[in-house]
Amino acid sequence: MKVFEKAPAKINLSLDVLSKREDGYHDVEMIMTMVDLADRIEMQELPRDTIIISSQAGYIPLDEKNLAFQAAKLIKDYCGVKKGVYIHLDKKIPVAAGLAGGSSDAAATLRGLNRLWGLGLGTTELQKLGEKLGSDVPFCITGETAIARGRGEILEPIVNPIQCWVILAKPPINVSTAEVYGKLDASKIVSHPSTQRVADAIRYKQFDELCQGLGNVLEEVTLDLYPEVRHLKECMQRLGADGVLMSGSGPTVFGLVSKESKVARIYNGLRGFCKDVYAVRMLT
Repeated sequence: MKVFEKAPAKINLSLDVLSKREDGYHDVEMIMTMVDLADRIEMQELPRDTIIISSQAGYIPLDEKNLAFQAAKLIKDYCGVKKGVYIHLDKKIPVAAGLAGGSSDAAATLRGLNRLWGLGLGTTELQKLGEKLGSDVPFCITGETAIARGRGEILEPIVNPIQCWVILAKPPINVSTAEVYGKLDASKIVSHPSTQRVADAIRYKQFDELCQGLGNVLEEVTLDLYPEVRHLKECMQRLGADGVLMSGSGPTVFGLVSKESKVARIYNGLRGFCKDVYAVRMLT
């Protein structure tokens, strides 16, 4: 028996850091949603008690360092499953891009193995397991647009944003989330985005207000460390995207676009100097 799961990419419509916690993590408040750029996960039961990962992508680990491997081991141990599984990752989401590709793969693995082995775990239980793997994994379990607080694991689902085009562009660099948070001094953040403003714009389907309310406090760190990201953001704004923001800790920058007539111009303009460019839709 095989099961298949999609693992969509996430973007942050707002990302605020409130304080640094005693455990070394940061208290955040952010709004996340998903877009139609997705990895595809295939899972097949094996007769022997082992976990095997494969992928067409040559740039990801296929052992215990892979979050999908960790998710499979976690749910096996939690439920006492003595069977094995073969997992194939068809990667479409860029790695280390601020799009939660690894977290989404882990969430899809938890969902898929729950089905494959008939474990009967509910959403809340899967999200609790996901917390052990990473702060974005609980959100990726359902993929519903949500306000995330705490380390990102405390979720308040809200309505989906108004449908629009999303242009994603990743420069040819990788960014370490730990490094970015490590260089952020939460006590010295001058301008905080308004989570409520973005949430209200989503709720009342106000696209222009949503674009104006976009904000990410991690930009001040990443844009200084990596001028390529600043250049990419400025190019996307100049090409006419309605709202532009870096997702997560970067380096991917996204632009919200309401008119399809603009999409080709922005996409082609970015492709002139950036290889990883995607024109996708909000997942509603």
